[in-house]
Amino acid sequence: MVVIDCDSHVMEPADLWQEYLEPEFRDRAIRIEKKDGVETLVIGEQPMLSGVLAGLGGAHVERKKLFGPGLGYADGCEPASYEPTARVKMLDDWQVDSGVLFPTIGILPFPIDDLALNSAYCRAYNRWQREFYESAGDRVIPIAVINWHHLEDAVAELKACLDAGFKGVFVPPEVVSGVRPGQTHFDPIWELVNEANLPGCLHVIVRFQGGPLSQWQAGPTFTFTMGATSQLIPAMASLVLDGLFERFPKLKVASVEAGCGYAGYLMDRLDGKHRFFGDFYPEPLPMKPSDYVKRNCYFVAEPEEHTIDAMLGLIGEDKILWGSDYPHIDSTLEAPNLIRESVAGLSQERREAVLGGNAVKLFNL
Repeated sequence: MVVIDCDSHVMEPADLWQEYLEPEFRDRAIRIEKKDGVETLVIGEQPMLSGVLAGLGGAHVERKKLFGPGLGYADGCEPASYEPTARVKMLDDWQVDSGVLFPTIGILPFPIDDLALNSAYCRAYNRWQREFYESAGDRVIPIAVINWHHLEDAVAELKACLDAGFKGVFVPPEVVSGVRPGQTHFDPIWELVNEANLPGCLHVIVRFQGGPLSQWQAGPTFTFTMGATSQLIPAMASLVLDGLFERFPKLKVASVEAGCGYAGYLMDRLDGKHRFFGDFYPEPLPMKPSDYVKRNCYFVAEPEEHTIDAMLGLIGEDKILWGSDYPHIDSTLEAPNLIRESVAGLSQERREAVLGGNAVKLFNL
């Protein structure tokens, strides 16, 4: 049985951007500065996060200890999070064949006041990730990071990554420079992904400042719970209602790190409201919104979700996958065992599909 983790991360080496940026950008590299024992993550010459960098990882550490005095970024990183050989050994221990790779620092917001620097950050990360991928072989599945704020740079970098064997592209689940992800402005990116028969991966972005939940200030349980769907629901709705899947009928899009249970709610709400308001759109959709979700969308389940079987019935047996979110603070090293327990009661066909068969199809492996 093929087993593929569809949401895992790397913890980038602290000197990645100093090492892999083109020389003209290195004086503005993403870096970690330390003063009076406190580490600060600097992106675009602006302090992004201070004093809690261990919490960017930390799946192997007791959570409260991650924010104790003296702990830094390296304390949240175990070897498998940044070193290919250690990652392969961990996958062997987990009895997992491959893991899809998303960044950690590289998924945080890059500067939009200097788009050339933004694009350079993306290229540097992809250079490092390519080396990681080449060292780990087919045990990892690389996902390209591109500058969605600069369409020309994004298309060029995505082409280079696809030529290098990358298996998808990270899609920010938000409005970018005033444009929704499903609007025609981004069609040159979507066209490349569609032609390659690979997915666009809508993955949650952790926002430490601003964002839709900033006014609530209700603690980490609330934030980590609601932050995912507050981004993914409107982003997925844009892809459907802005006609992306009508323009690209075979396009594949994955919802990552928000679970699969919201998919049924999303389809019902879109169908129910589109019944009244569908004629308001310049180009009405010829199918129900839920038909596009079922045809074009994939959902990565959390390891302990109880609605996996129901979603397989509602969306399609080929549309649900699973992810560990390793090695982040809200993940667990027991994720592979937990997902096996969660799907133990499914039919053999559904169990094999969720654990890895659907990922083979999604990532064109």
